[in-house]
Amino acid sequence: MVDRQSKQLAFYFDASGCSGCKTCQVACKDKHNSPMGVRWRRVYEICGGDWKKEGNAWIPGVYAYHVSMACNHCEDPICMDACPNKAIVKKEDGVVLIDYDRCMGCKYCEWTCPYGALQFDQEKRVMTKCTLCADYLEDGKPPSCVAACPMRVLHYGDLEELETQHGKFNEGFPLPKEKFTKPALVITPHRDAPKAENILLQIANKEEVKK
Repeated sequence: MVDRQSKQLAFYFDASGCSGCKTCQVACKDKHNSPMGVRWRRVYEICGGDWKKEGNAWIPGVYAYHVSMACNHCEDPICMDACPNKAIVKKEDGVVLIDYDRCMGCKYCEWTCPYGALQFDQEKRVMTKCTLCADYLEDGKPPSCVAACPMRVLHYGDLEELETQHGKFNEGFPLPKEKFTKPALVITPHRDAPKAENILLQIANKEEVKK
């Protein structure tokens, strides 16, 4: 059980062990009964590389890995600054939430978030996002995505403790530079992540993960 009075709760994702099964994504939708098209957690399929000729042989330099991403409950949430009605709040434990009674669905927060975390609910006419399963945290239970991961590569906890255990890496394709929002996120990158800079790099499931 994590102390909810921590300065900043955060997610930890170990990309080196993720199989891309998307159980975390399904568990999130099931727990929150999200409507079609709303995906608070998304699993990106990253692939790239090419073949290199060495003498008479062709050597494969292709690679693929996955990145599971939700709201990062940033230390400096620009979505909160963008909201004209102050409907986005950051709690003492660092969790960023939306006050649905104040949200007017203008989508300003969606346009500013570099992670695509905020998504519009067409039926309720409000913006929605990952809550880090705040109700589960109140009962001492982990977020649904964390509990569901069969590979145990998704965790949560105090940001400083996670950084002490796993380092401070939280960037890499397809994520933006951390300086923009200071995401409460720690990642153990896949061994092929450093290769994700070549011209043949792509997100294989763009239609699935798009906002």
